[in-house]
Amino acid sequence: MPANAPTGAFARAQARGEEALRAAMLDVAAGLLVTEGPGALSMRRLATAADCSTTVLYRLFGAKEGIAAALYREGFARLRRRLEAVPRGEDPGEYLAAIGRAYRANALEEPNFYRVMHGEAIPGFVPDEASRAAAATSLDVLREAARAAVEAGVLRAGSDVDEITDTLWAASHGVISLELGGHFPGGLGEQRFRTLTRAAVVAFLP
Repeated sequence: MPANAPTGAFARAQARGEEALRAAMLDVAAGLLVTEGPGALSMRRLATAADCSTTVLYRLFGAKEGIAAALYREGFARLRRRLEAVPRGEDPGEYLAAIGRAYRANALEEPNFYRVMHGEAIPGFVPDEASRAAAATSLDVLREAARAAVEAGVLRAGSDVDEITDTLWAASHGVISLELGGHFPGGLGEQRFRTLTRAAVVAFLP
């Protein structure tokens, strides 16, 4: 094996291709952020945790700032894939609710990425315009679900679809952030999520 090649699990990821290796590295980086803090986002520390050389990291990300930007984009890409996997079904209202549940499930299953996506994990990191634009597309699935609900008469005709999307996103994010912070233990997080998102929807009912 070449001196700069990843070993172990990362060698297997590399065998599956560059994207698989990149995704594996981002998982490690996200975990280090939560367990050790932003100081762990150094090339040397990440290389040690990933059992590979820093050369591999520089090839994949360019620099430390590249890792932060990649974590941000990857988080939103994973979110979009999760939302796109929700079955559409025949009921636009239920589909919209299912999109909301998938958003929460993604956040709870990917808390490391969720914190990066919403600016809590990497002090000083500011995503550039291209990264923000890429992130915004993750909500296109929610936006289209809201549009379908308006067109079907489930939500009030003439409602601003962007306003519906932003309102539901804000309501969901607020509850989820508190839940991830440990403020809603047990089943309270799910209960509060349902209550607040239903209250947000009421504003747009016919």
